[in-house]
Amino acid sequence: MSQTQIHSTVDFTKPGKQWGYLAVPFSYNLGGWAQIRLPVVVIARGKGPTALVMAGNHGDEYPGQVAIMRLMRELQPEQINGRIILVPALNMPAAKAATRLSPIDGRNLNRSFPGCADGTVTEMIADYLTTVLFPQADIVIDMHTGGRSVDFYPCAHMHLVPDKNQRRQMLEGTEAWNSDYCFLYADIAGTGLLPVEAESQGKIVITTEMGGGETVPAAVHRITQSGVRNVLVHFGIVQGEKQTRDSLGLPPSRWVQALDRDDYQFAPESGIYETLVTLGDPVSAGQPVGQIHFLERPDREPVVVAAPSAGVLIASRAPSLVAQGDCVACIAHEVDPRQLP
Repeated sequence: MSQTQIHSTVDFTKPGKQWGYLAVPFSYNLGGWAQIRLPVVVIARGKGPTALVMAGNHGDEYPGQVAIMRLMRELQPEQINGRIILVPALNMPAAKAATRLSPIDGRNLNRSFPGCADGTVTEMIADYLTTVLFPQADIVIDMHTGGRSVDFYPCAHMHLVPDKNQRRQMLEGTEAWNSDYCFLYADIAGTGLLPVEAESQGKIVITTEMGGGETVPAAVHRITQSGVRNVLVHFGIVQGEKQTRDSLGLPPSRWVQALDRDDYQFAPESGIYETLVTLGDPVSAGQPVGQIHFLERPDREPVVVAAPSAGVLIASRAPSLVAQGDCVACIAHEVDPRQLP
């Protein structure tokens, strides 16, 4: 039984289309009885699975927020078989501030699960997802980018969950995004992730890394919007004809993975980072992928960041300024998708 303090203005069991919000209790110096409102739309018709579609887990990640706001306006009950729950800005304080962490409590929502019903604002949101929204969902879609820190080659990605049936459905759903790359990743930056909590509840979880940085190219908006809609068509929740890479005249998606800590390269020193390889390009073992220059010591030779093994540069540092310990590159390795189920 959920002990949440968050109030919903929508009835998740009601058919039709409802606009509303999730009200998170919040107090500050000029508001003793204030609330933070997370917009939500619920569209339900007949029998079918439930998809929970979210973005704004981190506030500086924009393509998913735009894609969901478009779905909120465009989708109508007659297009739905089952139910879809749309939340474009999970972390509204961070979304308004364009920050990764919540400016309210300094927490990273994606490191706050399972949450706490009487904790901070971020912990209350995580608890509401864990105890109220995830139990209602069959499919959980959480759209990310690299934010302002990392630029990813736009891709759908997922964890390799141990349950074979769950994994198979996640693999099929990830491929339905029709991105050039499908990426299997590891958690190297702590625990408490949203997808891990949803996976532990047996949900089909599909996530993305749709680029990064403040500027979002039109092509990234297009693949984000077409991808999420196609995944919903794939699972039979939204009516329409499913698109495949073949039907779009494209080669099959390339499956890559970065499951070893050494696949993630971190800046050994602070300075100005120069990227030497284009995202998505192949690299060989020992090949320089970037180098760090020293503004106060231009006489110093730059420190080279090299690929530890052969693979593909799937992600690279977004801001040119780096501090020691910042992730500056991720090298992924091709994998045969037939070996994954």
